[in-house]
Amino acid sequence: MGTGRPPADNPRSVQTRIRMTEDEAKMLAECANKLNTTKTEVVIKGIRKVYSDLKVGGKQNGNQKCN
Repeated sequence: MGTGRPPADNPRSVQTRIRMTEDEAKMLAECANKLNTTKTEVVIKGIRKVYSDLKVGGKQNGNQKCN
């Protein structure tokens, strides 16, 4: 019998680093705390929201859409 977490169907294997201000870091932490989730999940939700907004309505400045 194995121990630990079962393997994920779609594992998150890509890592990235971002730079942010102290205020932005505080906002990220507050969002994670209020949503009872991780900072990673907050960032991923933000990426999905922006991506969805671009796919549906385009960006207001320049009407850019994702392919």
